Amino acid sequence: MVKVEKIIPGGQALGTLEDGKKIFFWNALPGEEVVKYDITKNKSHFVEAIATEISHPSPLRVPTKDACYLSTSPWQIIDFNYELKLKQELVVEMFHEHQIDIDTPPIITDGKEYYYRNKMEYALYWDNELSRIRLAFHARGSHRKIPIDQSSIERPELFKKATAIIDDLNARHEPAFKYQSLLLRVNQSGEVSGGLYENGQPHPVFENLTDTILGHEYSYSPNGFFQINLPVYEMALTEIKKHINTENVLDLYAGVGTIGLSVARDRHLTLVECDKSAYREMAKNVGEGAIGFEEHIWQRAKYGASEPRNDGSELAFRKDNGTFPKCILDKSENVLDHIKNDQTVILDPPRAGCDAKLINKLLEINPPKIIYLSCNPVTQARDVKMLLSKYHLETVKTFNFFPHTPHIENLVVLSS
Repeated sequence: MVKVEKIIPGGQALGTLEDGKKIFFWNALPGEEVVKYDITKNKSHFVEAIATEISHPSPLRVPTKDACYLSTSPWQIIDFNYELKLKQELVVEMFHEHQIDIDTPPIITDGKEYYYRNKMEYALYWDNELSRIRLAFHARGSHRKIPIDQSSIERPELFKKATAIIDDLNARHEPAFKYQSLLLRVNQSGEVSGGLYENGQPHPVFENLTDTILGHEYSYSPNGFFQINLPVYEMALTEIKKHINTENVLDLYAGVGTIGLSVARDRHLTLVECDKSAYREMAKNVGEGAIGFEEHIWQRAKYGASEPRNDGSELAFRKDNGTFPKCILDKSENVLDHIKNDQTVILDPPRAGCDAKLINKLLEINPPKIIYLSCNPVTQARDVKMLLSKYHLETVKTFNFFPHTPHIENLVVLSS
C-alpha cells in the first residue's frame, strides 16, 4: 500500500515505496492509499504506474465521464474547482523552484469542462469478436490500443464524423491495418475537415478551415498548428491586448500569426515563424486585404510555387491603415537584429522554452515590455528567472485551455 503525498508538475501523483524509491501514479489523488497498481515504467530511481485499486478515496475524487479517460483526460477524476485550484498552486510551485516568488495567479476559464477540443486524432482498432473496425485510443504508457464507444473531451461534431467514417469503412469491409490514424478538426461554425492517414502513403492535404478570433478571420490546415480551445484562447488574447502599449510589436514563434494579428494588427508588426507550412498560412492571414505587396513573393508564399527557405526571407504588406505587417521565415533565435528597444515582444515558444541566445539578446536590447505565453510553466519560469535581472513581473495569469488534463497555459507580462 502506498500513500499518495501530492500532485506534481506534469500531473501525476507522488508516492514513496518501502525501499524509498519514488513512484508517480496516474489515477490517484493526495491522501489516498494505492492498494494495487500497474507499472508502466520501472527505472533505477523511480517508477511510473497506474493506480487500479484505491483505499480511502479522496472527497475531491469524482466519477469519470469516459471509460477512456486515462488516455485523453486523466484528470477527469478531479473535481473541477479543485482542478482550477491545483493548477494555480502548481504554477506557484514551478516558479518557486526557480527562486521566483509569485502570488497565486488568477485562473481564467470559460467554465466548460467537456466538449472543447477542436482537434482529435483517433487510432483504428480491429475487433476480432465483432469483425469490424472501431475507434480507439492508445492506453496511457503503452502502444496498446483500446476501443472506445464514447469520448467527451472533443467537440461532438468530431466524434459524430469519426463514427460515420468508421461505419463507411466497415460497410466497405476495409481492414484496420491499412490505416495509421484518423485526424479531424472542426471550426467554431461546426464545419469538419480532415481524414484518414493511410500506412505507407504520404499524408493527404486536407481542406483548410477558417475561424474568426477577436473579429479577424484566420485560415489554417486541419493537421497544422492551431489553438485547440478557441473560446479560452480568445480570453488570453484579450488579456494580452491590454498590455500592448508600443507602436512596434515583434511576435516570435508566431505560428500562423493568431497572436500578433489579433492583438497588434493596427501596429507596426513583425511576425517570425520557422515552420514552412505555418509560415505559408501566416502569410495568407497577413495578406487578407493587403494592398501594394510584391505579387511574385505573395504567390510563392500563398501557393508554394517556390518553397520558402528558412533564411530570414521576408514578406511585407501595406495595409489600408499604412502599417506594414512583416512575415519572416526563420528561427526566432536567428532574427536577433529585429529586436529593438522600442518594442513590445511577444513570446509563445514550444515546450522547450526560449533559446538562451534570444534571452540574452532581450537582456542586451532591453525592450520595454515582454509578453510571454507558455504551455510549459517549468521552462517559462527558467526563462523568466534570467529576464528578472532587468525586468519585473507585471502580471501572471493562468488559463485553463485543457480542462480535465494537467496541461497549463500561463501568461507572464514583464516590464523593464
